[in-house]
Amino acid sequence: MGIVKISDPMHESLRIASQALSRSINAQAEHWMRIGLLSELYPDLDHREICRLLIRAEQAGGLDLASAAAGQLEAAPTAPPRPARSTGHHSKGMQ
Repeated sequence: MGIVKISDPMHESLRIASQALSRSINAQAEHWMRIGLLSELYPDLDHREICRLLIRAEQAGGLDLASAAAGQLEAAPTAPPRPARSTGHHSKGMQ
């Protein structure tokens, strides 16, 4: 266990989210770190699929982040392709 220094705005975001989701600030930070780590390790998974992966890992005895980092976790079943999101920024001449 250690201490992680974060910016004041990030701490405020953690505080707000933790209250809204009935988690401690530390539990909220750990949740965001777990989601972020898995989204970097498995960039093809969306948030819903990452949550399913976490639930399956918990049912199997907990998430071993070392195994996740080594790519030894079974990825969640992939959903059908989704249409690309529109960013709302359409400029003439930009492709």
